[in-house]
Amino acid sequence: MTFQTTHAFARTDRSRLGVWWWTTDRWLLGATAILVTVGVLLSFASSPAAAARIGIDDQFHFAIRQCIFGLGAAMIVLSVSMLSPKGIRRSAFFIYLVAIGVMAALPFIGHSAKGAARWLLIGGFTFQPSEFMKPALIVLVSWMFAEGQKGEGVPGVSIAFALYFIAVALLLVQPDVGQTVLITIAFGAAFWMAGVPISWIMGLGAVAVGGLMSTYFLFDHVHARVQKFLSPDQADTHQITRAAEAIHAGGLFGRGPGEGVMKRHVPDLHTDFIYSVAAEEYGLVFSLALITLFAFIVVRGLYKAMKLSDTFEQVAASGLFVLVGQQAFINVAVNLNMIPTKGMTLPFISYGGSSMLAMGLTLGMALALTRKRPGAYGGAGEFDQAGALG
Repeated sequence: MTFQTTHAFARTDRSRLGVWWWTTDRWLLGATAILVTVGVLLSFASSPAAAARIGIDDQFHFAIRQCIFGLGAAMIVLSVSMLSPKGIRRSAFFIYLVAIGVMAALPFIGHSAKGAARWLLIGGFTFQPSEFMKPALIVLVSWMFAEGQKGEGVPGVSIAFALYFIAVALLLVQPDVGQTVLITIAFGAAFWMAGVPISWIMGLGAVAVGGLMSTYFLFDHVHARVQKFLSPDQADTHQITRAAEAIHAGGLFGRGPGEGVMKRHVPDLHTDFIYSVAAEEYGLVFSLALITLFAFIVVRGLYKAMKLSDTFEQVAASGLFVLVGQQAFINVAVNLNMIPTKGMTLPFISYGGSSMLAMGLTLGMALALTRKRPGAYGGAGEFDQAGALG
């Protein structure tokens, strides 16, 4: 008896979808799909408590919205990952301009919450433009670094730094120090991947450290969070304490789906502290599996990026995967009380339309850049006919 493996598309399928299927890294695609699914499932666990806390009658209000956001993210991943590198650059340019324009207008028309004006209120939904600015910025600065290396008179490095400083300035106006730290790390990764002299890397690092330290004195909320982290016995640490108790209560295998108790006492349980909800209800084993899934995406993504022969594609893809990994690391570290609270969502898991859709854009761009193309990996023998059409 013989068994034949079946696929969604035959290798001879020359449709746009068929070519995409055979040229996209399906391991990364599958890992992304799992994260989106887990995010939707966890929203059903956290939604009733979150809705009750703010007086919403529909206990699955946030879960239903997260399902819509998850579907939207899946559509974005699919459509964006079909683009060519040129299409990615053009999309990034347009998205960056729109996001920066909206960010510049936020002090005047933005929706304020928790002392910051980071959102635009549209028809009952809040839109956070900085989430979409991040992947667009990484793609654009990678493009400029690559153009600067060609020696054709394009001041790529100068333009890249200008794009970065514009973004940082508008983030600090909001203020949003967490996002500033995140894009600085991703920008530094792209800068390093572009092969610039080590002295420049050290200089950028020194400026970044100095800038981060200055936020402690410039922003009251940063000062308060750092002091709370360093001296927990002298400050109100209700939220992080409840999150730690939830993680501890979960043990190895958790209390069971929907059986979490601490989520009723954590204000941001469905957003910044969704990891603690997962740990309490599903346990340490599930939590480690979730971290492993993020690590897999980052490591495999960087491995695929390192094999690319085009400088722009290599630098941009690497920067995008670093962006995803670093955001996940910050969120988990906050939940484990390893660093001061940042207000950073866990990619694809935390509730939030802007975060979910922007992460779909980020990984869609990364998948598009790492698709199989003629000569992309320096060896035509690696590609079949479908790959040659990609």
